[in-house]
Amino acid sequence: DAIAQAEAKLGTQASAGSGAASAAVRITGRVVLAPGLTSQVAPGDTVFIYATAAQGSRMPLAIVRTTVSQLPFNFVLDESTAMNPQASLKGQTQVTLRARISSTGNAMSQPGELGVMKTPVNVGATGVELKIDGPLP
Repeated sequence: DAIAQAEAKLGTQASAGSGAASAAVRITGRVVLAPGLTSQVAPGDTVFIYATAAQGSRMPLAIVRTTVSQLPFNFVLDESTAMNPQASLKGQTQVTLRARISSTGNAMSQPGELGVMKTPVNVGATGVELKIDGPLP
């Protein structure tokens, strides 16, 4: 699964990322959890925040991971969070953003998981709010 591959690379991305990523090839925003859902999640649950091409492959172009205890969480998706230099935000004009909570920490999505999807989002967008307010479709 594409998300599982992304998770496997997360450990190396933090140290291998480039600090010279262009501001135009990044998306910034904030992930928040709807107040009524706090009883359905645990502080240690994993939150995946990722961008996929608006059309085509669901392979993440950029991904970050945090935990519910860190919400609300300000994120930056850029070349330093890319899974693969050949498949990154660079060259994309619009993407689909997702934030998903996994109680198991598994990168593969499970039915009924809480999350949010926003599409299309322009590459270069700032201040994008992703509000997790129910299960992913």
